[in-house]
Parts: sequence; structure tokens; C-alpha cells
Amino acid sequence: MEKNLQKKPEWLQKKITPSMMREVETMIAGSGLHTICQEALCPNIAECFSKRVATFLILGHLCTRGCTFCNVTKKRPLPPDPDEPQRVAETVGQMGLRHVVVTSPTRDDLPDGGAGHFGQTVKAIKTLDPTIVVEILVPDFHEDEKAIETAARSGAEIVGHNIETIPRLYHIRKGADYERSLRVLKNLSSANPDIATKSGIMLGLGERKEEVLETMEDILKTGCRLLSIGQYLAPSRRHTPVVEFVEPALFDFYRQAGMAMGYRYIKSSPYTRSSYMAHEYLQTSQTFSY
Repeated sequence: MEKNLQKKPEWLQKKITPSMMREVETMIAGSGLHTICQEALCPNIAECFSKRVATFLILGHLCTRGCTFCNVTKKRPLPPDPDEPQRVAETVGQMGLRHVVVTSPTRDDLPDGGAGHFGQTVKAIKTLDPTIVVEILVPDFHEDEKAIETAARSGAEIVGHNIETIPRLYHIRKGADYERSLRVLKNLSSANPDIATKSGIMLGLGERKEEVLETMEDILKTGCRLLSIGQYLAPSRRHTPVVEFVEPALFDFYRQAGMAMGYRYIKSSPYTRSSYMAHEYLQTSQTFSY
């Protein structure tokens, strides 16, 4: 359990320097937007903000589910802000982003789960500059076929949906289902074969090596070829505790094993998160067709 763990090992000693973050924080605050970087207490926030990179959190910052690993607040959200897509696009232009990642909390209160709002946000960014690469990271939409198709055909080059963890530990994903999430990934690819699909998993929750490899195989079978693997870090003592700090060598092992399975790009390291260094995925695998 977390209380038995010693302090974080040296490979997890990344420091946050507030002065490196202020310019982007000011832009985000001025636009009235949210970022998952801030809401999820991402340890990479200073590094990314210093490079004028951020992952936008649309549809508010309140979630209708209560996953025990996530720091996003669970409350009844407000209705979607119709001006938000345009504000995201304007801030993208202000920041000079060439690869934009947009995600949202789960919005089970909306008939389409927020898929239409994702589509409007992608359209606003592409209207600003059609050469900007857009990546969206979506919830499961309760496997609604129309919502999945809306996301898949939104105009985004990458559409992601995170599996998060192995089946045995899926109780930490409140309201989610392992097989359903796999089907969402598969259906995204089926709805639009021209997009790249992407997923992510966390380590350090008590998973066994063979379980991780089996989960990677399951994800691959959906047609997904882009994968992120990172260390889970509990946002607070109220959240699911960290069971293990996984050594960097094991992250390297999973990356090599996954590439041998047939993945086109895997970023796997203790500090990897879904959108961390997101531009690398397509740049590195661009010789492949999706």
C-alpha cells in the first residue's frame, strides 16, 4: 500500500518550477478555459507549459463519474459553453501550437456524451489553420454508435480512448467497462479508417507483467497502433494508492515488447502521460498508413 512506500525514487523527482508556467497559465486564465494539466495535477506541467504546450479540457472541469485514480472533480456539470470551441481555437493560435490535444471529463448527462462539442472544437481549430494536427482523447460515450462516429469523423487526425489499466483492476474506473472500452477503440477505427487511434495504460497499481502484456495485446486487436504507458501517481491520500514505483527498465521492456507485437509507436516511461510529447506519435510513425 502507499503508506508502506518510501519516498519517490530518483527517477520520479521531477520538480515543478512555477516561473516556467506563468505565461501559459495567464493565457489559459484569460481565455476562461481549463486544461487537464492543471485539473489532473500533471507532474509534467512545468515542462510542457514552458514549451507553450497544454492539453485543453473542454466541456467544463466537472465529471459525472468518480474514478478513484483521477483528480478531476465529480459533480453535476454545467451545460456546454457554445463559445468554448472558438476560444480554444483562438488560444491555440495565441500559443502557436502545431499539434493540439483536446480532452474532456466524462459527460454522461449529455445525450451525445459531448461528441458534438468535440466536433465543433476540432472544426474551430481547423478553420483557424487546417494544417494544425488535432488529437482528441474521448470518453466511452456509453458506446453510443452515433457519438463514436461523430468523434471519429470530427476531422481530428488522432482519436484516443484510454484503457487505463488491466481488467482485474477495473473497479478503479467507476462506471466503465473493460470490454466496452475495447469496443469503443475498435468502433472508432471502423467508423473512420483514415484516423489513427491511440490508447494509454498506467502502471504501479499492482498489475502483473503478464496482465500488462495481455492488455496490450487486447488493445492492439482493436486496430489501435499508438500507445502511452506511464507511472500512476496518486493525486492525494483519498485516491487509489500507488502499489509500486515501476523501474524505467520495465517501461523499456513494455515498449520493446509492444513494438514487436505490431504497435507503430509507444511512449513508455515513468512520466509518460496520454498527451505528453503527443507530437511524436505521428511524426515517428508517419511512414505507415492508417
